[in-house]
Amino acid sequence: MDIQSKLLGDQQVNPDTIITFPRGIPGFEEQTRFKLFHQEGSEIVFWLQGVDSDELTLSVASPAHFNINYNFVLNDDEEKLLQAESGDDLVVLIVLHKEEGDSSGKPTIKGSIKSPLVINSSKRIGLQKVLVNIEQSITLTEKVSEIDVSEA
Repeated sequence: MDIQSKLLGDQQVNPDTIITFPRGIPGFEEQTRFKLFHQEGSEIVFWLQGVDSDELTLSVASPAHFNINYNFVLNDDEEKLLQAESGDDLVVLIVLHKEEGDSSGKPTIKGSIKSPLVINSSKRIGLQKVLVNIEQSITLTEKVSEIDVSEA
């Protein structure tokens, strides 16, 4: 199957790899089919390309790359929609967006942490989970550097 993307150009994709968001994504409710592409040269950023809209491409990333760990519960409707047999089937991604630079002129990349995407990776079904009442906690972990004892 061929799809077009203004950002990625023409792409040949296997229809079995398309992710369906039955409710769409807030702001893009009419777009329900997406393909996830890895950004070349980046270990962090992926592109979520709308299959039916060549103009809709979202930058997404794993929250773990930003030391963000989610702990939320899906309601019954969300569980039914995702059809996940196990939590291991679920992948959480955050949508990234670029804000124009401050006085230095450098742009800032931010993530929509209150609205992560939740995707059943085995069935390729997704939704955007809007977190209304969230509590943030911070975990600090000390990195232990290795000491070369041969020089001591």
